[in-house]
Amino acid sequence: MTEEIRLGDTVQTRKKHPCGNDVWTVIRIGADIKIRCHGCGRIVMLDRQDFLRRRKRLITQGPAPEEQKELTEP
Repeated sequence: MTEEIRLGDTVQTRKKHPCGNDVWTVIRIGADIKIRCHGCGRIVMLDRQDFLRRRKRLITQGPAPEEQKELTEP
């Protein structure tokens, strides 16, 4: 599994959330990863290593990050 994490990724976790769902969407990326449960909407923040250990598989990958564009002014 790739270690690339994109904003908008939909992932399945190894264990289910107490609401019974195991599908999450990545809503923030940084040193910590913030994910939202598809079942109840709860938001959880995990450190990157914990997130990588807990995810089971990538269901859908988010959009590719925009390439750095140089500002050109006339």
